[in-house]
Amino acid sequence: MWQAAALLLCALFLASIARFYHPRFGFTALIAFPAGEESELPALAAIPHREYPRQFTYDGQFYARLALEPLLRDPAIDRALDQPGYRARRILFSWTAWLAGLGRPAWVLQAFALQNVVCWLVLAWVLTRWVPPRTGRLFALWTACMFSHGLLWSVRFSLLDGPSLLLLALAAIAAERQRIWSLASILGAATLGRETNLIGAVMFAVPRRRADWLRLAGALTLVILPLAIWQDYLWSIYRSTSLTGSGQLSPPLVAWMANWSKSLAMVSRDGTASPGFRALLVVFSLTVQLVFLLWAREPQTPWWRLALGYGALMLIAHPVVWAGYPGAITRVVLPLTIGFNILLRGQGRSFWIWYVLGNLHLIPARVLLPGFSL
Repeated sequence: MWQAAALLLCALFLASIARFYHPRFGFTALIAFPAGEESELPALAAIPHREYPRQFTYDGQFYARLALEPLLRDPAIDRALDQPGYRARRILFSWTAWLAGLGRPAWVLQAFALQNVVCWLVLAWVLTRWVPPRTGRLFALWTACMFSHGLLWSVRFSLLDGPSLLLLALAAIAAERQRIWSLASILGAATLGRETNLIGAVMFAVPRRRADWLRLAGALTLVILPLAIWQDYLWSIYRSTSLTGSGQLSPPLVAWMANWSKSLAMVSRDGTASPGFRALLVVFSLTVQLVFLLWAREPQTPWWRLALGYGALMLIAHPVVWAGYPGAITRVVLPLTIGFNILLRGQGRSFWIWYVLGNLHLIPARVLLPGFSL
């Protein structure tokens, strides 16, 4: 019964995605390009695609443009990106879209729009390794992972977080099987998707012998080598600007506490109808997830180490990551949410208390896909 329910949710998810299809534009509505872009990439301008008012656009548009010019050879790509060096550093999923589209611009654009959907479906199967939906509890955990706010946000706007999560899940499998070189290879590829995927290196086991330390050093070299090579290529194009970041880190706890304060103030003033209520649900659930990890203490488990690493990232995230209602934080620390739900499977009587309090992000998540409601 529960497996059938999971399949039904997958069908509802795909039906929601189908609503974004347009006979002329395909699935480009998932990318959210801005209307009236003066410095548009010529290859993109030649392809019919859905556009939105600028206030409804999002970052996926930049990586979709990179998919049309994956080696940055056309100088027009620099004018089409808000931060060329920073965006180009996250090239992996632009490459995969280019390959899936066989280098044909119209196909590449559709591939980029849909690769989050494909990764979602693959992840739905991969997660059954840890939370197979065979019982009510396991079904609840699987649902909380697959319909988390961060993951649906990545799908809705064709972002990098969903595909990155899939790679980290595959890396967790390699870590559990103690396949150090497979783990290093997967993480090496993942760092080209998002540099924060380097946090996945915490899944390496702590060596006990000198030979194991040498193997770990070699594996860590393999992790950072792809990003180092690509960064060298970017240096040849952008020079010092290739090293610029997005400024997404801040002193510990500052932005986290500020978000608590702002959300509580808005809810106190305007009640639960306030957009601050959604932000409050998110910061509360993420905090509960981190508290649970600190309470559970399972350092021998790769998912615990990975989730804790992203929990630490949450505490030093810049205010710009928290900005909005609820903002980008749910997708930036998505492995924290997934790790929390995977580790929660072993809880006894306190299971449902932790589950409800740690998954309040599901409430704002339900509005991200048309026609879908949890």
